[in-house]
Amino acid sequence: MRIRNGDDVQVINGDDNGKIGKIKSVNIKSKRVVIEGMNLVVKHLKPSQKNPKGGRIQMEASIASSNVLPICKNKSCAKHNKGVRVKMKILNNSEKIRACVKCDHEISNNE
Repeated sequence: MRIRNGDDVQVINGDDNGKIGKIKSVNIKSKRVVIEGMNLVVKHLKPSQKNPKGGRIQMEASIASSNVLPICKNKSCAKHNKGVRVKMKILNNSEKIRACVKCDHEISNNE
C-alpha cells in the first residue's frame, strides 16, 4: 500500500467524498485505513462495571484504502492540496520514495 500513518489524504468515495483528513492507522491485511473525523459510526455499549450506565459512543470506522488519495504539498503542482495518484521512484542510492504522478515531487508525511 502506498499510504502510511500520518499522511494527509483526500476521500474520493462515500459519504465523506472530497473531505481531507489525517490517517490514524493502517491495516495492511484488510487494506483499510482509519482517518481522523471521517466515517463516524455510533457504537452502543452495554452497562458494565467500568461503565455502569452504558451508552452510545461515536467513533471512526475504517475506509478501504482504494477510496483515499494522498495530498500533494508541492505549491507549483497543478494538484496542490488535492488528492493525487502515487508512483514509486527509485533514487540513485537505490532508495524507494513515493512521488506525485503529476509533478514528480516526493510525498512524505512529515511536511
